[in-house]
Amino acid sequence: MKQGYLTWRGDVIALLAGMLLPLSFSPFHYYPIALISLTLLFVSWQGISSKQAALRGFLFGLGFFGVGVSWVYVAIHDFGSASMPLAVLLTAVFVAFFASYLAFVGWGIKKISNETLSTVDFVLLLPVAWLVFEYFKGWFLTGFPWLEVGAGQIDGPLSGYTPIVGVLGVSLLTAISAGLLAAAWQAKRASLLIIVVVIWTAGYLLKPILWTQPVDKKIKVTIIQGNIPQEIKWDPEQLYKTLALYQARTEQNWDSDLIVWPENAVTVFYHQVKSFYLDPLEKLARENKTDILLGLPVLNKTTDEYYNSMIALGGQEGFYYKTHLVPFGDYVPFEWLRGVTKFFDLPMSSFRPGPISSELVHAAGQAIGLSICYEDTFSTEVLRSLPKASLLVNATNNAWYGNSFAPHQHLQISQNRALETGRPTIRATTNGVSALIDFKGDLQQQTEQFKEAVLTGNVQPRQGATPYVIWGQMPLWLFSLSMLMAWMYYRRAE
Repeated sequence: MKQGYLTWRGDVIALLAGMLLPLSFSPFHYYPIALISLTLLFVSWQGISSKQAALRGFLFGLGFFGVGVSWVYVAIHDFGSASMPLAVLLTAVFVAFFASYLAFVGWGIKKISNETLSTVDFVLLLPVAWLVFEYFKGWFLTGFPWLEVGAGQIDGPLSGYTPIVGVLGVSLLTAISAGLLAAAWQAKRASLLIIVVVIWTAGYLLKPILWTQPVDKKIKVTIIQGNIPQEIKWDPEQLYKTLALYQARTEQNWDSDLIVWPENAVTVFYHQVKSFYLDPLEKLARENKTDILLGLPVLNKTTDEYYNSMIALGGQEGFYYKTHLVPFGDYVPFEWLRGVTKFFDLPMSSFRPGPISSELVHAAGQAIGLSICYEDTFSTEVLRSLPKASLLVNATNNAWYGNSFAPHQHLQISQNRALETGRPTIRATTNGVSALIDFKGDLQQQTEQFKEAVLTGNVQPRQGATPYVIWGQMPLWLFSLSMLMAWMYYRRAE
């Protein structure tokens, strides 16, 4: 009876610990909760079988993703026009799929260790297992690098490591800290807490270091947040109102060096608006010595394929084509799903990935590291533009997610890209949150959600490279490998 009670209690703790973890991310920003949540998960795996560990990993994942990516329901139901039962089902499948990753982690840990986890298991094996989980999640089936624990540490001491080892590295350090806490609790060894204090204090001391340097003078930047409702965004009757709105707000800001419109701000193909709209707009931009970056689809008439694109108008015309597409948003992985529900047949959901190019778009005299929407969640893909780029621009249509956690979580991800690369970031969204982020990942200015807004501020381009830009994730994986080798050595000696 007692054993059954303890097993049930551990299951509940795992579920609640997972539900707590999203509170470490935006819009809550309670970053220490990540440490508590992972500690509870690790302790919940103590003294149980591989099958029970798999269940607790799955329960933790259900809580974590069920709360953290609950916004998937909003996209499917509110904007994908799926019925409530279907939206609940699809969201549940989505959450359960990612929760199964952690089920496998729990099962695998027990298969290569014992039911009773030792100090070296907590401190070396479990943190590396968590790192592998986050990496796999961000890679498998095109990847979903959302809710990486390290991203939630942007306001905390561990963010001092972000320009050195990247967000995944901070995730590992968070997991190591949780492993040390779990080991101290289980083995009653308070001395292990000293290592946690050292890790977090060192991170705090690293924060003031400037890894990159200013270059050229500051540029004046304007972001136009049109706030066109998603329901009418692609309606042909709305097109001319949208074009008029963006042009009017642009003409009010000709004193800016750079004006940025969000992803697919123009809702027809480039060739359809080039002669009567884009060419006159570009002429005005040149006359006023202003560059414009705007989002719109571009059709290749030869192949009949079209791309989610950003183009530069003004000083030097340039095109950027989105390379990492969002399944079911930019394209439908299985065409036979079209017609099953409106969610699988959204407007402009047959984009093709653009070619990966080392050539950067230039605007306002700067080389721009461009990304469209979901692309900036992939840290190593943003690195492709570095160290050439002197600033980053992310253009997003986040209207799909309404008043949910998603826009805030994505803004926090953009902050981490700025901190990793030591580059200021301009984030233009359809309905908020648009923002100017400095090279330390701090928000300089931001807009309110669900309002038409024009945000203007000065941005300082930067040059140079952070250690993460220079070395990428190689040091992280070498360190993780050394942890595994140390774990194998100590386990053999036990």
